[in-house]
Amino acid sequence: MAKIMLVDDAAFMRMMVKDALTKAGYTDLVEAQDGADAVEKFNAEKPDLVFMDITMPNMDGLEALKTIKAAHPDANIVMCSAMGQEAMVIEAIKSGAKDFIVKPFKPDRILATAEKILS
Repeated sequence: MAKIMLVDDAAFMRMMVKDALTKAGYTDLVEAQDGADAVEKFNAEKPDLVFMDITMPNMDGLEALKTIKAAHPDANIVMCSAMGQEAMVIEAIKSGAKDFIVKPFKPDRILATAEKILS
């Protein structure tokens, strides 16, 4: 089963994604609370897929995406953003993000994205 990392500074957002994934049978989940934490945990855990928020303290999601992709070009990272962050989403895709999901999340969108990338 795939290992998935959830990166968001809001614990309740990580909980929502975790809940959707767990119900679908994904149980190997790693959590990070900001971009710096994500880079460190990615290097240690080597997850198969990452769902990463864009707006976070310490290091934002775009910077973390670029840092991870520089070291691990084949990393599967999906960015999560609130409405109105289109410019950031475009930059994320140019920087190597596989996809993006708009908040508030719909559990079926999370699962469809995970299955598409992991299959």
